[in-house]
Amino acid sequence: MNRILITGAGGAIGSAVAKVLAYRGASLYLHYYHSKDKTEQLANQLKEKYEDQNFVCVKADLAHPNGPDTLLDQLGEEIDGVVYASGNSDIGLFQNVKTDTIKKTIQLQLTSPFRLLQELVKPMIREKKGKILLVSSIWGLEGAATEVLYSMVKGGQNSFVKALAKEVAPSGITVNAVAPGAVDTPMMKMFGAEDLRLIKEDIPMGRLAVPEEVASLIGYLMSDAADYISGQVISINGAWYC
Repeated sequence: MNRILITGAGGAIGSAVAKVLAYRGASLYLHYYHSKDKTEQLANQLKEKYEDQNFVCVKADLAHPNGPDTLLDQLGEEIDGVVYASGNSDIGLFQNVKTDTIKKTIQLQLTSPFRLLQELVKPMIREKKGKILLVSSIWGLEGAATEVLYSMVKGGQNSFVKALAKEVAPSGITVNAVAPGAVDTPMMKMFGAEDLRLIKEDIPMGRLAVPEEVASLIGYLMSDAADYISGQVISINGAWYC
């Protein structure tokens, strides 16, 4: 691993991934939109710990059609790997989802990764190596009531991973996704205490995952040890869904 772009690097999973990949020797582009302070703090921490590596913060609104171009313009060199960890979720009845929410969610979780990777994969194909990983969700595999839009776009990411993996495999590029279940991140704050209790009760391991557990799996998939793993959507959910 040399130069890796992490989108959503200010989030709980994105920042945990950054720490794992930095430990493994990667220089990182740390993307953010809202979480400037968290991302810059992360970059400074990594710079102090890994002085021979580069950590650059880049800002772009990937929920906006111009977001991918804005991000690409800030990359000063070719990228060897991408971890797309940007995401959001809204809880609500299917018939009440607003048109603007639909547009932004599709842009953020389908159109933007598609457009970004169209450009970033070109040097990977030329160099015959590269690692691409998307952070999907259990609901992209199983579907969730009151999270229909989120389930739809995550399912789209899973199909995207499988199709792109087949196309770029002859160039030595791997494309995978991880599909976490319930992870202890700020996104879970949308649930009340009783809802969280019921979720934990429903999970055979009896608890939520922590971001570091998801990051550990991603770190492996982005390593040379996983060169023959591609086109996979790997669940990490405490045996919640098997």
